Formats: sequence, structure tokens, C-alpha cells
Amino acid sequence: MTSAQVDTEKAPEEGYERGLNSRQVQMIAIGGAIGVGLFLGAGANIAKAGPSIILMYALAGVIIFFIMRALGELLLYRPVSGSFAEYSREFLGPFFGYFTGWTYWLMWVVTGMAELTAAAIYIHYWFPDIPQWVSALVFLLLLFVANLISVKLFGEIEFWFSMVKVTAIIGMIVIGIGVLTLGFSQAGDTASVSNLWEFDGFFPKGIGSSLMTLQGVMFAYLAVELVGVTAGESENPEKTLPKAINTLPWRIALFYVGALTVILAVVKWTEFAEGVSPFVEAFAVIGIPAGAGIVNFVVLTAALSSCNSGMYSTGRMLRTLADNGEAPGVFKRLSSTKTPAIGIGVSVIFMGIGVVLNYTVPEKAFGYVTSVATAAGIWTWLMILVSHVMYRRKVVAGRLPASSFPAPGGSVCSYIAIAFLLFVTCLIAYDADARVCLYVMAGWAVALGIGWAVLKSRNPEVTERRGEPDADELEKIV
Repeated sequence: MTSAQVDTEKAPEEGYERGLNSRQVQMIAIGGAIGVGLFLGAGANIAKAGPSIILMYALAGVIIFFIMRALGELLLYRPVSGSFAEYSREFLGPFFGYFTGWTYWLMWVVTGMAELTAAAIYIHYWFPDIPQWVSALVFLLLLFVANLISVKLFGEIEFWFSMVKVTAIIGMIVIGIGVLTLGFSQAGDTASVSNLWEFDGFFPKGIGSSLMTLQGVMFAYLAVELVGVTAGESENPEKTLPKAINTLPWRIALFYVGALTVILAVVKWTEFAEGVSPFVEAFAVIGIPAGAGIVNFVVLTAALSSCNSGMYSTGRMLRTLADNGEAPGVFKRLSSTKTPAIGIGVSVIFMGIGVVLNYTVPEKAFGYVTSVATAAGIWTWLMILVSHVMYRRKVVAGRLPASSFPAPGGSVCSYIAIAFLLFVTCLIAYDADARVCLYVMAGWAVALGIGWAVLKSRNPEVTERRGEPDADELEKIV
């Protein structure tokens, strides 16, 4: 019996319902790779880097695949809900599990703020007189109610949100290719592949400027790791998780590299600006009747999809922390529909800070929260990679069983991804506008450090490092 099978049998003890089928997990994985970072954030990145932004998304996409294959190997070794914190706890020690769990919770709370902000901006397209904070509050409450009902409803909502996004991007690519090859639409005379290099070259503002967009590009990929959180509620994780992860390369190639290549060929890069979706702008230039409005609806669903995922994951992560004595015990409770309703509710209250930001600084809210979310996401990815390296060492030493889904290249790709993420962190520190997130994370680290000291004084057993599994435990896993 494999380790995955053993843990799958134990999973019902967690109390969750295995209500996510293969169709839903696949779409959650796809939806995780398509969010507001692409639909809205790409506009600012294009303005900063020009056509070279395509290369930046491709480069970051390769690193994301390395991260996901490392996570995949760990998931098939031991598929559990709240996986990132659990692996950090097992391979690096209790403090890292505690820190990673709370930081991933922070990442999703802040990402939820960003998505609510984006959704409110999209509503302005149709209803410019509605204040941003009103739209953000309404969406927050609607998604909260949906998350309380059941994991099946969450999975179904994500399935259809993702279906809308996928269909829209494929349609955009097909229409764009039609414009480029057949010359129809209002953009027919100016649309050309040569737009990728004619206006001051492929790197119009220099390689340095292009590299500085990597922090925004990495934000676009936040949530691809969400399949790890679904492990404890997937019907057949040993089959669905590898399939979801292995489709990542073509998803990145199509939805990011492909879509942006077509858009920047149809509309020259100088037409795009921060705060405007390049997809909406492209359809407006093409001149398809109601096209821009349709795309605006699509990007609205993308923002709501990501916020919906945030509520799902924060509740599960708080429960994992509570199970390990690292959060109040009340977060362990499940509702009658087997959802961590209290954890979701508390997370929604903190997401409500995004509503306040939309009231006080609506023009800066998106930039503030995305930088903090990116920093928290980088920490999570680093912990996945470091845990993977430690796991591989123990497998080679014969102290743990091999996973049925090994990452290609063993630990080599994980080391490459670690170096890349540290490089992006240096870029964030260099950027005067973005480095504020590092100050926030420093304050967050201090707060968690104080919390850990309190935990240690009240319950020393919680903070004790787990030892190596003994012979009986290893025999059970194998």
C-alpha cells in the first residue's frame, strides 16, 4: 500500500467531506492559473516592460512548474489538507509549520482584498456612480454565504467561474488570430506580429525594467498551489492531483504566453496602462459590439473566483493550525455541512479591511495589497521547495518512502526555483514602491514570533520538534 493510499483512508478522520471530484479539481487548478493578476495586473506590467512581459510570464511560469512538481511529490507522499504548513512542520520543525500556516492565511486574506478591489473596479465599468467599497462589501458577503453551504457548492462555483475564464481567453486568442490573419475588425490595419518589436524593440524600456515586473508577474501566479489545500477533500488525490499539476505547462503556455502574445500583436503595447485590463482594451480596439462589456464580465468572474478560493483556503488553514494547537481551538469546529465556518467567518472579517481600503484610498488599494500578497506567497513557495529538498534527502537516506509522483530532476529544480524566488525578493527590496510589503512582512514576523513565545510558555508540547518516524511508523507508511 502506498503512503497516499494510507493517508487517503485516514482523511475522513479530519471530518471533511471528500466532495471535490476530478472535474472540479481540474478546474480549480486551471482557475488558479488565471486570475486578476493576468486580467488586471498585466496592464501595468505591459506599460512597464512592453512586449518583453511575455518572456517574464514564461520565465516565471517555468519556476511555478518546478514549485508545483515539488509540491506534487510531497502531496503523493502524504496528501493532507493544509499541506504547506504540514510539510514545513514535518521537515523543518513546528515553528516553520506555524509560521507558514499563518502566512498562507495572510496571503489569502490579502489576496481576497485585492480581488474585491478588482471586482469593484470592474463594476465601475457599468455603474460608475457606485462607490468601490459598496461593491466590494456586497461581493464579500455573497461569497461568504456560498462558502458556508458545502465544499461541493464551492467546487461547483469554481468550476463554472473557471469555465468562463477559459472560454473567454480561448475566444480572445481565436479572435486575435483572426484579426492578424484575415485583417477584419477596426484593428485590422494596425494589427501585426511586428507590433512585438517595432515600437522601440522587444525590451523598449530595457532588461532591468522588464525584470522589475517579476514581482507583479509572480502575483499573477498566486493560487496555483491551491490544489494542495484541496488534497484532504479530493475524491481520489492519487489520480486527480498529478493530472492537475501536469497540465500546468500547457495552461501557462496558452493562458499567459499565448494570450498576451496575441493581445500585444493586435494592439501595440503603448496603448495599455495601469488599472485597465488589457483584455478589455483589446476588445474595445477590435471593435466587436459589446465585446468590451463581455470581457469585463469575464474578468469580474475571475476576481470573484479568486476571492472565493481565498475564503475556502483560509478556513482550512486555520483549522490545520488549530489541530496543531497553533490557533484557538474554536477553529477546529466544523459546521453541519462539514465546512470550517468559524475560520471562514473570521477570515472574511479581516478581508473586510479591503472594503475599508476601497473607501479610504480606492486608487491605491490594489497596489498595496498585491505587494503584501506576493511577499507572503513567496514565503509559502520557499517553504514548499525547502520541504521538498529535505524530503528528498530523507528518501535517499532510506528514512522515508519514495513518492509515487517524483519531481523531475530530484532537488535540482527546487534549488533553481529557490534562487529565483530570492532574486525576486531582492527586486522587491530594490523597488521603493514595493518594498513596503517587506516592512509589513517584518512586522508580521515579529507578531508571529511573539505568538510563538506565548504558545511555548503555555503549551511546550506544541512547540516540540517531531522526531524521526520509528520502524513501526515507517512500516505503516510503506
